[in-house]
Amino acid sequence: MAWILVVLAGLFEVVWAFLMKQSDGFTRLWPTVATFAFMFVSFGLLSVAMKSLPLGTAYTVWTGIGAVGAFVVGIVVLGEQVTVMRVAAAVLIVSGLVLMKLSGDGH
Repeated sequence: MAWILVVLAGLFEVVWAFLMKQSDGFTRLWPTVATFAFMFVSFGLLSVAMKSLPLGTAYTVWTGIGAVGAFVVGIVVLGEQVTVMRVAAAVLIVSGLVLMKLSGDGH
């Protein structure tokens, strides 16, 4: 169950990162309000998952999902540039996540 919570928290992180971009530096009311609401849910889910997962593993997976998810949303939704270096960086992040999960944290 803790892994499901970390994945959900990571997905909510992608949403709040996108909404933060849409808030235009917190100058637009509703994207700003939504950003903080999704942040609250994301942090809440992560905190519950951390009751049974190691800090380093949970936090690494959460931030990795957020980073790669934001990268994909940036390309697909916002039309950001795709370069070999950016894709390689995303692949390295995903590789790190897989290694973290396989590290045998006991959960």
